[in-house]
Amino acid sequence: MHLSTRRRRLAGGLAFITATALALTGCSPIGADGETSDSSEPIRIGATIPLSGTLAGFGSFLQWGYQHAVDEVNAAGGIMIDGTAREVELTLVDDKSDPNEVTSSIKTLISSTNVDALLGSCTPDLVNPGAVVADAQGVPFVAECTPIEVFKSVKEWTYAWDIFFSVADQAVAPFEALEANGIETNKQVFILHDNGPDGQAIGNEIWPVVAEEQGYTVAGNIEFPADNTDFSAAIQKAKESGADIVLISSITPAAISIRKQMAAIGWTPKVIVAEKGAEPVQFAEALGDLADGIIVGAYWDPSFGYPGAEELKDAFESETGLTSSQHIADSYTAAMVLMDAIAAAGSLDKDEINDAIGETDGIYAVGPVKFDDEHAAKIPVVSSQWQDGVPIIVWPTDQATGDFLFPVP
Repeated sequence: MHLSTRRRRLAGGLAFITATALALTGCSPIGADGETSDSSEPIRIGATIPLSGTLAGFGSFLQWGYQHAVDEVNAAGGIMIDGTAREVELTLVDDKSDPNEVTSSIKTLISSTNVDALLGSCTPDLVNPGAVVADAQGVPFVAECTPIEVFKSVKEWTYAWDIFFSVADQAVAPFEALEANGIETNKQVFILHDNGPDGQAIGNEIWPVVAEEQGYTVAGNIEFPADNTDFSAAIQKAKESGADIVLISSITPAAISIRKQMAAIGWTPKVIVAEKGAEPVQFAEALGDLADGIIVGAYWDPSFGYPGAEELKDAFESETGLTSSQHIADSYTAAMVLMDAIAAAGSLDKDEINDAIGETDGIYAVGPVKFDDEHAAKIPVVSSQWQDGVPIIVWPTDQATGDFLFPVP
C-alpha cells in the first residue's frame, strides 16, 4: 500500500484532529479513566523504548519514528472507528534498556493506560519480553528491531508480530559484499560475540556455518557477557590467530570498547564487521576515524526509493538537526502497519485488529511488508560501511552509495 493510498483511506471525509502530546515518562494514562472506551476517546497505542541505558542509541530513533507516524495520521484526520473519527494517542515509556522494566511497563500500559495496541522496543532483549506479555494479555503488538529467527524461537505467537531482517541473511551479507567488491583476504575469520539472544544465535550457530559455506575458516570464537568492558585478552587471541577478518556482535558500548582496545595494541584487522552495536550513529561519533571501514548489516537507505523514504529522512534531519538512522524507517513502518490495521478493522476489538495485522501486504517506507504464518515480515538486508561518519551502502553493488573501503584504515 502506497502512502498516498493509505492517507486517502485514513483521511477521507474526516475532520481534522489535533495531534496528541507524547508521554515520555511513567505509565500514567492520558485521558484514560479505566472505563470502556467510547466514541469520544482516542485510540491508545503504547510502547516502551530505550531512552536511557546501554541501548539508548536506538531509543531516540524509535521515539521519533513512532511519533512521526502518529502525527501524520492525526494530521490526516485520525482513524474512523465505528463511524466516528478518532485521534491516536501515543504513550512512550523509557524502559531503561532493562527487560524487567519492559515487562512491568507493558503490564501497566495494558492495565492502567488501557492501550488498544502496542508497539515494540529494540533488540530481542527488550522486544521479546514485551511481546510475551502482550501475547498473554491478548493485545495486538507490532515490533521491529529484532531478527526474525530470534523472535520466532520464543514461542508460537498469536498477538505479536515482527518486521525485521533475517539473521541468516545478515550473517551472509558481509561475505557477499567482500566477493562482489573483489576483496581478497586470507579467508580466516575470528568471531567475538556477546551472550545475548541475537549474539548467541549469530555467533555460535550462524556465522561459523556461513563462513564455512563461503569458503572461510573460523580461526577462533569467543563469547563474552553483554556488559563486558575489558576485551584485551580476546583481542590478543584474535590478533595472534592471524585472521584478516573479525566478526563482532555486541551492544554499542562493547563495540566501541573493542575497536578502541584494538587500536590501543596497534592492531587493525583488514576487515571488521560489527553487527548491532555499530549501527547507531553514536558508534561513529564515539570513535571518529576509528569507525571508518567498519561494516554493518543494514536494511534501509533513503536512496532505495520506497514510498516516503526520502521524505522521512528529510523530515527527521530538518526537525532534529541530526543524522538520520535506518531505525526511523522500521519504527515508522511498524506504527503505520499497526494503524493501517486499526483502520482496516474499523473497530477497537483486539481480535479484529490482530486479524487485520495478519492481512498486511504492502510497500511501506522500509520496504515490502507481508507477514508469514509465524508472524514475521522479512525485509531485505544490505551491507553498509562507516566512512567519515556516514553509513555508505557497499552491497549489493547496484544499490551502492559509495566505494568499498579496504583495508580498514
